[in-house]
Amino acid sequence: ENETDQKLDFDYETILEKVICQAADQEKCPYEFEVNVTFTDNDSIREINREFRELDVPTDVLSFPMVDYPAPADFSVLEYFHPETGELILGDIVISVERAKMQAEEYGHSLKREICFLTAHSMLHLFGYDHMEDEERIEMERRQEQILQDLGIIRE
Repeated sequence: ENETDQKLDFDYETILEKVICQAADQEKCPYEFEVNVTFTDNDSIREINREFRELDVPTDVLSFPMVDYPAPADFSVLEYFHPETGELILGDIVISVERAKMQAEEYGHSLKREICFLTAHSMLHLFGYDHMEDEERIEMERRQEQILQDLGIIRE
């Protein structure tokens, strides 16, 4: 039992695998793929933000895509396949459990739903979606809620 197991009172590996696979199905990903999910705390994610984004804040989640898609979920970009497994390497997701707990309380739902939401959100970033413009934000919100709804993960 590791530190993450003590902080998360649900089978996060199984549920996150479902969220990740549902996101891939929704985006019609035609390949076997690899995603790394890391759980951390506010201090660690703040340090990652400093190093990679020049921001001195603890965010809830960070996504580090390996593929720079010309358009969201455009699978014509083929340069990031693992040489041994042949899997598409999508990238990394880093979640602050500490921040997720705070947000779950703030939004009035479970930590499980918040972690699933952050994972769905990050998967869309790994597939090339962004939310800098209102239209993009609205589309991302629709897609991430659809992922969770399809799995029966609703606001509680």
